Amino acid sequence: MKNKQQKRNLNPFWIGSFFILLALFPPFFLSQYWLHVMIISLFYVMMASSWNLIAGFTGQVSFAHAAFSGIGAYVSGMLAVFLGLSPWLAIFVGTGASAFLGLGLGYLCIRMGGIYLSLTTLGFSEILRIIITNEDQWTRGTMGLQTPGFFAEYSKISYYYLFLIATILLLIFIYKIIHSEIGLTFRAVLNDELAASSSGINTVKVRILAFTVSSAMAGLAGGLYGHYLMLITPDIPSLGQMFLVLAMAVIGGMGSFIGPIVGSFLLEILSEYIRIYGEYHVLLFGLVALVMARFAPEGVVGIWKRRWGKRWLS
Repeated sequence: MKNKQQKRNLNPFWIGSFFILLALFPPFFLSQYWLHVMIISLFYVMMASSWNLIAGFTGQVSFAHAAFSGIGAYVSGMLAVFLGLSPWLAIFVGTGASAFLGLGLGYLCIRMGGIYLSLTTLGFSEILRIIITNEDQWTRGTMGLQTPGFFAEYSKISYYYLFLIATILLLIFIYKIIHSEIGLTFRAVLNDELAASSSGINTVKVRILAFTVSSAMAGLAGGLYGHYLMLITPDIPSLGQMFLVLAMAVIGGMGSFIGPIVGSFLLEILSEYIRIYGEYHVLLFGLVALVMARFAPEGVVGIWKRRWGKRWLS
């Protein structure tokens, strides 16, 4: 029993060690360019991990995750620009707006399930992008909305630590969820919805809860991202962004805690070396994700487990 408990605790130990290394190494040894890449990687860790919470643990394939990220970014940005609200406060309002719209969309769509949920969230994402692109007064359309940053003096090191702290807190929250009774109900709904329903679990409420929490996390990530770049554009809630997040979760290992973390760093760093292909690098990641989903559905983490065992990833 003790050995099983020790093995189960190895995963948080190695993940914690990895983030300690991230806190000590990059700010002092990386150039400004690669520090920017690490910040963007942390953004994608938040996005992929929160999407994995609904897709990997409850089986809901939503294409609106990037849209909720855009909602968080634009609501926070507009409050800061037009009302003069501090970005530190505006970002929480943006997160709340994403959670509220996620709750509404989830309530309307979760009962559909399957391909109908995917198509509805895809439509929602495209409608939102079209509105943002064509609205000139509030969102500035394709020109982008210039927003203030979090710090009076712009420093990539400051933003790096802000993103690192936010990512760690979000991952701790996700870890607590999936290893709690709520996480057990998530898995029950994923594995056999009929059996879960017959045992007294309200599967609709469970799915809506997961969808709402995941949407709020995406809104938080989007708000941080927008105030870091200080320019919010329709690219944030675009389908290209959504498919990139999906590829990160699938390639890393959907349904595992560590998979989206691995996939986010792997693909974001890799993308820096293949940007010469322009937007085709997103298509390339999509093709790789399809191949992984077909031949290695557990992703890089699953391949690692089969090759070297579960000791570090249990």
